[in-house]
Amino acid sequence: MTHEMVATLRPLLAAEASAEAHATGAEPGDLEQAVWVRLLERLGTDGAPADPQRWLRRAVRAETRRSRRTARFERPYGAEPADDRRPGPEQHTLSAARHRALHDAVRRLPGRCPRLMAALLSPRDLTYREIAGELGISQGSLGPERSRCLGCLRRLLSPEVAAHEARG
Repeated sequence: MTHEMVATLRPLLAAEASAEAHATGAEPGDLEQAVWVRLLERLGTDGAPADPQRWLRRAVRAETRRSRRTARFERPYGAEPADDRRPGPEQHTLSAARHRALHDAVRRLPGRCPRLMAALLSPRDLTYREIAGELGISQGSLGPERSRCLGCLRRLLSPEVAAHEARG
């Protein structure tokens, strides 16, 4: 396809596609693109059409009919099939990796911190009274102990978090 052919056919194609698109509910740009693809396919097999303007008009009509047939069989979904609110496999994988890294760091904590942090992260959602009873410490010392353990956990996780951030 030569630049001359494209320059000659572009205004005609734009006008034809714009005129036909509204009758089918299609976008003019979509029709134009489909006709350019048809022309490229034809050039690859049969060569350039003898009368490019006539061929172009026919191609636009053919694409319009195809678009109309397709629109007749398409039905809208009752609800959006892709629910963006639910996490996909990527989010599940990343979340699982974060949880593993957190629990690995908790196991490396010193003293009573691994047991305390495990109790705080427990899916049972224990109260401070239950945690204190489980660990055998007073409920009043649970807050300061938790603060110390969180500080240790931050220091353990900061190199891992910093390694994943973009630099520059």
